[in-house]
Amino acid sequence: MTASIILPGTVAQPPAAIVDENNKVKESSGAINHTEPSSISQPQTTTSLAPPHPYFFKDGLRRVAPYFYTYNTWCKERWRGRKIIEVFESEFRERPVEYYRAALEAGQVAINGKTVSPDYVMVNGDLVSHTTHRHEPPVTQDPVLVIHEDDDMVVINKPSGVPVHPAGRYHYNSVVEIMKAERGPTFAPRPCNRLDRLTSGIMFIAKTAKAAESLSAQIFRRSVRKEYLARVVGRFPDGEVVCDQPILQISPKLGLNRVRANGKSAKTVFKRLAYYPPSSARSSPSNSPSPDQPAADDPRNRFNREVEGYSIVRCLPVTGRTHQIRVHLQFLGHPVQNDPIYANQKVWGFDLGRDDADATLNTDEDVLSRLARMGKEQVADAVAYYDEMVDVYHKKKAERMSGELCDVCETPLYTDPGSQELSLWLHSLRYEDADGSWSYVSPLPAWAMPPEGTSGPTQVGGIDDLVEAAGEDMKIEIS
Repeated sequence: MTASIILPGTVAQPPAAIVDENNKVKESSGAINHTEPSSISQPQTTTSLAPPHPYFFKDGLRRVAPYFYTYNTWCKERWRGRKIIEVFESEFRERPVEYYRAALEAGQVAINGKTVSPDYVMVNGDLVSHTTHRHEPPVTQDPVLVIHEDDDMVVINKPSGVPVHPAGRYHYNSVVEIMKAERGPTFAPRPCNRLDRLTSGIMFIAKTAKAAESLSAQIFRRSVRKEYLARVVGRFPDGEVVCDQPILQISPKLGLNRVRANGKSAKTVFKRLAYYPPSSARSSPSNSPSPDQPAADDPRNRFNREVEGYSIVRCLPVTGRTHQIRVHLQFLGHPVQNDPIYANQKVWGFDLGRDDADATLNTDEDVLSRLARMGKEQVADAVAYYDEMVDVYHKKKAERMSGELCDVCETPLYTDPGSQELSLWLHSLRYEDADGSWSYVSPLPAWAMPPEGTSGPTQVGGIDDLVEAAGEDMKIEIS
């Protein structure tokens, strides 16, 4: 259901041009109203001019008290002449049909603001409202740090595990809503670049539409250089490594990509910043794994870093294909160490697609069928596969059923996700204008710092060597 929120304190978000991390221009709709939550036990119908702060913190996580949330959608053409209960049964499968029948009878699902029976026949112009008691998943309590701020722009260091915009199960636990809560109702953040929910690092939040359009145009023209940092399996090769393998989207619906000879051109320059051998081979007071090491029974079946060690790798994407850095690292045999998709041997096989540009070791059909065998049943059109895959993992592994029910809505409650489910070891480290007029570099994330008892780099230098390795392609991209 295409949703808008109608709760106390409604604030309309103005539209702004947005360029995602793959340099594709998108337009924010401005059609969704963002509102403050209510922790009361009944849907609120009056407007609050000064809603309470929605967040509280516990056990290292940012939390939102459960609140009522109303979805609104107009009757679609295919719904006309059908009973409303039939529409919910066929198109909204999040809950069993018995729930929707009871919700209709109780008025939680209404037509044009009025309670109707499950047998109500829908007509053109009907407004369907569905009020639910939402339980947002907690996210890290790490703050949205400001790297630079002026009259036009806020440059932030986005924490991992926090989505940029409200989407799916997340609303207030998003960068946009956190910044609005911290800066007051008149602040209208306009993100100019996007990062995946689990990716951390530099983002640009414009204060005005003009500033957003200006920076978005620079990114779209490829006049902005970007550098990422990744923590990968094994010892990455010495020197600058250029991967120019084409990337193919093998499932547009799932947003799943791989290196394929018949894909779109893609190029990334990599350079190892540091290598840290297995803990058993390091001179350390203890040979025990660090706290963030994946559990032995991790169903994502990641590589065992105690066998191969890991590298911190600098990444300069010359092109901007979806998941380009992750896919190229996978092809090189050094996937991001905690990547739930591209370091998943249950999906890609033992070699994880390494050096398999012709898909002779693992066909596309093999990969997709393995996904299906992992229990994947359906994918919502509006939800990126990556986030959905992680959400499913949360429910199965991290957010285990607590055995408790919500006192208000009787929804089964889950335990909290672990820290390893809130992070991808991929970080947006640097953004700079190609002509040198501005440059922003974030601090290294904790997972990129030298392990306790060892020495290693704690910062990076310039990117001239990476740009030089990119060759003429980089010059074309930033011209």
